[in-house]
Amino acid sequence: MRRLIALCVLVAIAGCAPRAERPREGFLEVPGGRVWYRIVGSGKQTPLLLLHGGPGVPSYYMNPLAKLGDERPVVFYDQLGCGRSDRPADSTLWTIDHFVNELAEVRKQLGLAKVHLLGHSWGTILAAEYLRTHPSGVESVILASPANSIPRWIVDADSLLLTMPDSTQAVIAANERAGTTQSPAYQGAMMEFYHRYVSRSQPWGPDIDSTFAGMGQTVYLSMCGPSEFTITGSLKTYEGGDALAQIRVPTLFTIGRYDEVPLATAQYYQGLVPGAKLEIFENSAHLTMQDEPDRYVEVVREFLRSVEGANRR
Repeated sequence: MRRLIALCVLVAIAGCAPRAERPREGFLEVPGGRVWYRIVGSGKQTPLLLLHGGPGVPSYYMNPLAKLGDERPVVFYDQLGCGRSDRPADSTLWTIDHFVNELAEVRKQLGLAKVHLLGHSWGTILAAEYLRTHPSGVESVILASPANSIPRWIVDADSLLLTMPDSTQAVIAANERAGTTQSPAYQGAMMEFYHRYVSRSQPWGPDIDSTFAGMGQTVYLSMCGPSEFTITGSLKTYEGGDALAQIRVPTLFTIGRYDEVPLATAQYYQGLVPGAKLEIFENSAHLTMQDEPDRYVEVVREFLRSVEGANRR
């Protein structure tokens, strides 16, 4: 009997236990504190692990992807410092290396022996840097609205700002010179930009509202900056072309037509990853899974099915 129990434990760790036996929601201990996670769905296909953006922008906005739970477990987690996870005061935690190690720990503790990854925005940096460590069991990666070169992101953001009304540009410039980026005027101008290039949904739904309410401002300011178009944090000089070039699993890039990531930039990234595919969502901005949720889910579904079908051959 003892040997049978031990065998069942080993099978569960390997990711082969019945999905219903997995914990559905809770907290995991990682360096620096606890991270919240939730597992949706009990399908038998390989789990999909979601890596949200930011850094510090929690996973609420990725909720439409829960629909994939009819075929596979979909694993959400809020990275340390935002959302429902702990928010430690230790600023030395806000590094790429920390979040890569955190991702590895999440996989280990949830027993995700095999997994697909979907990273969005900052999550594409996290995914690529994690893959650089050569983890086993990653069957594919989806890089949504990729941010894998922050110098390039800055150039693209500057170009998009020029499409905003002159009055909006003036408010942004004046407040950035004065260091008053928390002022109502700057925040209002920022939201104008966000409604054009972050999400075009009108009005924003509860997922996006919860995302902004749950932001980890300390993490975001430390690694990114005061806004999507003003990068002053530790990621400012990040260049991830080498990490992309090392990816050797099936890869799908996705962007919105009105994304903060222009088509030319997405095509540049696509060219760095052998065999990568690119899907464009014509009615979306940066939060494609919010702007076109049904189509986004189906594109992801078909990509994962194609990978798993190829693996069976």
